[in-house]
Amino acid sequence: MCLAIPGKIVKIDGEMADVDFGGVTRKANVAMVEAEVGMWAVIHAGFAIQIMDEEDAQETIRLWNEVLDSDKTTYC
Repeated sequence: MCLAIPGKIVKIDGEMADVDFGGVTRKANVAMVEAEVGMWAVIHAGFAIQIMDEEDAQETIRLWNEVLDSDKTTYC
């Protein structure tokens, strides 16, 4: 299974950006989207694949945290 996670773009240098995932910063390629510092992007396999608004990003993060915190979650 592949996952795409929202992160906030904090710095852009050419096609590469520093993206903040709740305090953890990783590099991501932003060549496929029109990215600007401060925007939220869906990151998959090191690539920004979609820009999203902050409200949707925060809701997605909330849902992820709910799943991760659930005692009933089964991982295969």
